[in-house]
Amino acid sequence: MFTYHDKSTAPADSLLFIEGAEAMFGFLPNLHKILAESPAAHEAYSVLYKLATEKTDLTPVEVQIVLMTANFHNTCHYCMAGHSMIMTMLKAPQEIITALRDNQPINDAKLEALRTFARQLLEARGHVGDEALKTFLEAGYTNAQALDVLVCLSAKLLSNFTNALAHTELDEPMKAMEWTPPVA
Repeated sequence: MFTYHDKSTAPADSLLFIEGAEAMFGFLPNLHKILAESPAAHEAYSVLYKLATEKTDLTPVEVQIVLMTANFHNTCHYCMAGHSMIMTMLKAPQEIITALRDNQPINDAKLEALRTFARQLLEARGHVGDEALKTFLEAGYTNAQALDVLVCLSAKLLSNFTNALAHTELDEPMKAMEWTPPVA
């Protein structure tokens, strides 16, 4: 039902974001081809993703942990494969990638606190209560980083929900990381 746009078919206001995606990834991911339909959605996702990955006070692996937690929670086949690939490129330990893909605890107390906090935010739609925030802070994170988690989750809302609506096909580079949600 959705069109996979390129520079020749996308609305003019999406061209800048198509070029940005091509520069970032070395190709135009199918997610961006779909988002190009709405310049507002394409800009929102592009800006939020850039903020999450470049401006938050989380490490690149910590950002990916939050993103992957959302991918699992939102059952996003496309983003789970894509971010598994990104985590591999970041040289994240395979056991962390596997834990995130299987919604299992991470064998690192601080990173597990981050995963748990992100999951709690998703499950409670933000209403996690003071104890959840306190546990996150006691793990070594800050109030600013709690808000940074929200930036990451905001980007995932756009991409995960877009992929759910569009049934976005995996790009060739991420097919080796294909993901099927575990049966409940």
